[in-house]
Amino acid sequence: MSDLLVGALSVILSTNAPAAFSNRVAHAAQSIPLPRTGADTSDPRYAELRVVMEDDDAAEEEIGRWLAERDALSPEDPRRESDLAFRRRVDERNDRVCKAYEAIVRRHSQYAAARNAFAAFLGETGDEPGAIAQLEEASRLDPGDPSIWNNLANHYGHIGPIEKAFPAFEKAVALNPFEPVYRYNLGTVVFLFRKDAMAYYRCDEAEVFRRALDHYKEVRRLRPHNFRYAFDFAQTYYGVKPGPADTPEGRKASERSLAETALAAWHEALALADNDQDRDGIFLHLARWHLRLGQWDAARTNIALVAHPSLAEVKARLQRNLDEKSTQPPR
Repeated sequence: MSDLLVGALSVILSTNAPAAFSNRVAHAAQSIPLPRTGADTSDPRYAELRVVMEDDDAAEEEIGRWLAERDALSPEDPRRESDLAFRRRVDERNDRVCKAYEAIVRRHSQYAAARNAFAAFLGETGDEPGAIAQLEEASRLDPGDPSIWNNLANHYGHIGPIEKAFPAFEKAVALNPFEPVYRYNLGTVVFLFRKDAMAYYRCDEAEVFRRALDHYKEVRRLRPHNFRYAFDFAQTYYGVKPGPADTPEGRKASERSLAETALAAWHEALALADNDQDRDGIFLHLARWHLRLGQWDAARTNIALVAHPSLAEVKARLQRNLDEKSTQPPR
């Protein structure tokens, strides 16, 4: 995968997919593009690798089609494959791809791009330790390929050791500082694994948040029109604490400054949203920050704008919170 956690796959299947192939099935179902390698296409070995990767892509499409056909049938339909039969069919198709990758890695054992692509396949099919082994060897063979370091860091972030994810993402960023996904991934792992980041960077939590925000700000600069980056950047402000202050007035001012900064970030995300569900979700985020500021009318206005049925429960909960807080005497 190219994205960490943010890019973690959420699989919606009519039955639970067996763990050994769930990532592969999810990936096929969602059609998420997977950058497997930064290979030099002029390398004569690349022609062989491309054949294997094309078969990998074909297998993924085939599995996605099988999944769609299976899901079109009700669980009671006798034509619907059992979990075991479906798993066996997927495993057999994946096994052919796996053997092709193994063969090219044997033929070209010093070809880092083949190991990088093979690792992507292994990760999708549930063998993350195998993927890490391939990527660690690939990073030794071609330490100048940022995609290898990014992919390796993703796996460290998933299964550990987490302390290895930080320097691997940093290496990817250093090699290509203009690729936002590398910096985004680094900011995400710093934000999510704060205690580990504090130990790695030898700093306090406030500094960890600052580092994460700096990475997200740079991502926003590199891709100012990307909704996903704008949304995730705005979300990070929930983890940020107001700056230190010695007086009650100073603390209020610090809280107000943080809330206003967060609101500005959410308005930037709102301007990029292209569907009602995303827009309505952002209205709720705006309402939360207006609640923190005691701006009841602004909070009420944003809540009233929410109409998407999937957000009805959250909307109702936020409305109750507003009703309760707005009737309390000011402190």
